[in-house]
Amino acid sequence: MQDTFIQAYPKLLQPSVAVAGLWLAHGDEPLLSQWLIDALRPHWRAQNYAIKRIELVSVKSWQEVLSELGSQSLFDDASALIVTGNHKPDKAVIAELERFAVDAQTGAHSHSLLWLTPKQDKRAQTSKWFAPFAQYGHVIDCNLYNEQQRQQLLQIQAQQFGLTLSQEAWQLLMSHTEHHLLSAYQTLWRLSYLFAPQLMANSDIDSPSNSDSPNSNSHSANLDNSSSQPVTNVALDINDLQAALVSDAQFSVFDLSDAMLAGNSVQVAKIIFQLKATDEPTTLVLWSISKDMRQIMQLMDGQDPQALGIWRSKQGLYQQACRRHSKAQTAAWPALLYKCDQAIKGLVRQPAWELLLQAALELSGQRLFKTP
Repeated sequence: MQDTFIQAYPKLLQPSVAVAGLWLAHGDEPLLSQWLIDALRPHWRAQNYAIKRIELVSVKSWQEVLSELGSQSLFDDASALIVTGNHKPDKAVIAELERFAVDAQTGAHSHSLLWLTPKQDKRAQTSKWFAPFAQYGHVIDCNLYNEQQRQQLLQIQAQQFGLTLSQEAWQLLMSHTEHHLLSAYQTLWRLSYLFAPQLMANSDIDSPSNSDSPNSNSHSANLDNSSSQPVTNVALDINDLQAALVSDAQFSVFDLSDAMLAGNSVQVAKIIFQLKATDEPTTLVLWSISKDMRQIMQLMDGQDPQALGIWRSKQGLYQQACRRHSKAQTAAWPALLYKCDQAIKGLVRQPAWELLLQAALELSGQRLFKTP
């Protein structure tokens, strides 16, 4: 089965999707490949898959792929392999892949293989190596061919962020980002940060059973690129977008995250002071700091950055941050975050912004106080 990305992507956001078998995604737009992985990952996790990556460094690497698919974990029901690289399988491997795909269709196994390749032309799509994916699996064309497709995909992402833009706002956004997909997506991401307090308020109103804490997981779910959505979206018109783009020229918690991960303590202090001066919600600043701290601790425990939902473009920053810290240092972070939360709620006398600055600098590698 062959689909364009715009056809396949909305289907993958549905609650239940059959993911066993062969998947091939080809295209020259890396962001679409990442979105595809992010859409498949919840289904893999829901079905207790062990998610792994294999890079094809040569044709022989396909033997490693087949060996991994043939192994059975004691703790996972099946394996989901994300394969990258452009080395085509040989005749023997093609036969194994075809057998693998047929067995998946008959229910003989539940394994899933996703191969990410550059764009394949019509001649390549008639090759023997392409046939098992096209005849027995799923082939997704991860390329955009017109402006309408680009806006359709961005509208889906805006919904994921809890945002609804008017037509005039969309026109301004596309013009402002020069019709560049990644730039437009990053702007939507920043907008979700800027309007996070309103998103939280809408979520609290529509979901009274949510935790009373402003730092509850429901807030994180709304800001992360996940399939869960706020009950009520924030509607933005062209005036809202213009004001947000002006605000975006200043600093946001998005910039704070980058500065902390990069270890730029001077920039961290500058951003914190500006966020305080512009009355940025302290709960949002704490959320940003705690999210990065939590992911750094998880990475240092050996977890996979892709499994944690960390974008490939930011993985280098996270690894850089991990190298600056020891486990002994990060062990003190939960207590510091708890103290920040208490200060925001007025339960301790120390000013909240003072503690937030301490936590942000701690993450960047600049310690204000030595541990006893």
